[in-house]
Amino acid sequence: MKTTPKDFFLWIGAMIALYFSVGSFIKLLFEYIDRFTAPTALLHIYSYSGGMRFALASMIVLFPVYIVLMRLLQKDIRLHPEKKELWVRKWLIILTIFAAGAGMLIDLIVLLITFLGGELVTIAFFLKVLTVFLVFSSVFYYYIQDVRGEWEKNEKASKNIGYAVGFMVLVGIVGSFFVMGSPAQQRAYRFDKDRISALQNIQSTVEQYYREKGELPKSISELKDPLLSIYIPTDPETGKEYSYEVVDATHFKICATFSLPFENIAKDTPTKGDWRLEDLKRTAQDWSHKAGDVCFTRTVDPKRIAKPLPVK
Repeated sequence: MKTTPKDFFLWIGAMIALYFSVGSFIKLLFEYIDRFTAPTALLHIYSYSGGMRFALASMIVLFPVYIVLMRLLQKDIRLHPEKKELWVRKWLIILTIFAAGAGMLIDLIVLLITFLGGELVTIAFFLKVLTVFLVFSSVFYYYIQDVRGEWEKNEKASKNIGYAVGFMVLVGIVGSFFVMGSPAQQRAYRFDKDRISALQNIQSTVEQYYREKGELPKSISELKDPLLSIYIPTDPETGKEYSYEVVDATHFKICATFSLPFENIAKDTPTKGDWRLEDLKRTAQDWSHKAGDVCFTRTVDPKRIAKPLPVK
């Protein structure tokens, strides 16, 4: 039977939605693994929501698209059984089986390379390898059975598998909101992160000012220099300037109003090689804070920051 444009694009669309759904589901499970295997001291202040948001959005949009398109295609095949022989259907299903099988083999190879290389196989790493293997093997099994015509003989089993997969996806989606927090909380996290970044920027600018002029600026406005493209950031939520105060010749305060607390982390807290945790730990050493108005006192060390030579 001749493949129509409708058949071609429906099958292409369904398989693309499947591939992205599988990738997003794996990413979502990875974020769960990272979250629940992170050191306890970091759990309540570290959010893996960046990757989780992308995976979540993809799952919410693309998985239903895959289900709807496959229902349309299966309904069409029941009306026209000869459409089972369409080349686009055969090629895409075989490609899917090949990709799933290759993914399983690569997954096992990565595990063996890590183990044989003497590297530490952490719980998080092992769970991620297991996740990839189980997801790919499920896809492989389903479409191998489809090629064999098993689902035509046992349509009820196919539907039960669909219900089970749909339930797991739903649980993953709902659970992610408990892990990430509400959109309002995520917005507050981003604002606080921007505030810390702004204070770091102001601190660096103050140090540069001291390096060039040998004294601390009397006000934050003295730091601004449009000719050198030096602009002082303002609060991302309110638009107000951050507070700056000179304490003495070598000490100054910079202040901001934070939405959420960000606790300090002990130096010996393990990060298990996760660069995100390591970065968070470094930031927490200098910028931990409570919710509300917080000031940080900083010292300009004349021995570390050389003053300018006097003009003769």
